[in-house]
Amino acid sequence: MTTSAVQPGTDAEAQRKRRHRKLLAAGLFGSSIEWYDFFLYGTAAALVFPQVFFPEQSPLIATLLSFSTFWAGFVARPIGGIVAGHYGDKYGRKPAVVVSLLAMGLATFLIGLLPGAASIGVAAPIILVFLRFVQGLACGGQWGGIVLLLTESSGPKRRGFSGTFGQMGVPFGVVLGNAVLLGATGALSNEAFLSWGWRVPFLASALLFPIVLYIHNKVEDTPEFRELQEEAKKKREAVVNAPLAQAIRNHWRTILLACGLLAATNALFYISIAGVLAYGTEELGMSRNDMLAVSLLSAGLTIGVVLWSGHISDKIGRRPMILIGAAAIVLWAFPYFMLVNTTNIVLFFVAVTVGSIFQSMTYGPVAAYIGELFAPNVRYSGASMSYQLAAVTVSGGTPFIMTALIAETGSTVPVSIFIALMGLVTLLSAWKLRETNPAEVRGDPTAIPGAHLH
Repeated sequence: MTTSAVQPGTDAEAQRKRRHRKLLAAGLFGSSIEWYDFFLYGTAAALVFPQVFFPEQSPLIATLLSFSTFWAGFVARPIGGIVAGHYGDKYGRKPAVVVSLLAMGLATFLIGLLPGAASIGVAAPIILVFLRFVQGLACGGQWGGIVLLLTESSGPKRRGFSGTFGQMGVPFGVVLGNAVLLGATGALSNEAFLSWGWRVPFLASALLFPIVLYIHNKVEDTPEFRELQEEAKKKREAVVNAPLAQAIRNHWRTILLACGLLAATNALFYISIAGVLAYGTEELGMSRNDMLAVSLLSAGLTIGVVLWSGHISDKIGRRPMILIGAAAIVLWAFPYFMLVNTTNIVLFFVAVTVGSIFQSMTYGPVAAYIGELFAPNVRYSGASMSYQLAAVTVSGGTPFIMTALIAETGSTVPVSIFIALMGLVTLLSAWKLRETNPAEVRGDPTAIPGAHLH
């Protein structure tokens, strides 16, 4: 009698855990290929696009123009976040994620088919900017949806850990992108790589489509959103009529501070994966393949830091990890370029890897933290706007700003000052925001999956 009473609950719990493990895997694979697509463009903008799309310009002007097209994706990200947030808060997290992933895969695939300026002239960079803009729209929409699918489907004691399966997509994306580019550059001559070899990594984005199909057919929307839908259905009204307007009206200070949480990690990250590659190749005369290998290895090593920092934030709170990481970035800003400027590849590796560890400490807990700052009915809109504002104000412009500062001053000191200032912005933002995972929640034995994140 006892066995029959307990068994259904045990089976239900086992099924819930299996579903959640599949969701974590889908979130990790989907975000990894999504970020692979987005970051692949940044590496190509530093190493390939100046010659392919701006062949008549000087090396400096071609690099600046290439990084300008890189920036276009970041300009689009807040728009993508607004649109996906609106529909994600009204109709569900899953549909918004599916559309975003589909758009990203299609745009990246088409970049791989795009003729260069030598074939179609000025139309080539114009179409490139358009496709990069679509990438930005897709990227802006997917982040909030994936991290909310992961965190809202998890118990309060594991939201930091679960959210990292979306966050780990960033270093995995860098590893995948650099591995494919390294393979292409290693197997081909420089002429063949610039002619057609660079296209292969972009065409490989077709691998995203089976993951989209899996999420569409197999993944349920989150318990929190389904509960909101049930409540709205009983009242015969929409879950929320104008989620973005409501989020801005009631939470604008939180949106700005949550945006500031990403300033340090975004600035240092995009310098390491794009800006420093162009600087090392053109100004320092370092080997492109050596730097790509360092970037790949560094990203691989920091995947575990992202997972660890999210897990620790479940134990000690979200803010401590972010505060420690931001303070470390401030201190590392000047040693970073001192090591890079030696042109020694081992010291270059130390600079990039130590910086990546510090920025991963702030990035890991952010998925759970930003979501927890907002009420469920405006969470997609609030979280997406916070994340994507940081993208357009810091991320996209950083390689351009770095290149322009070095060209103007002939020194990397202004870039180090910029990194340190971004670290201070994150430090102050985390200091001002409330802790969303306090000790009483971490120690509550009754906390269950689907509990509200207020």
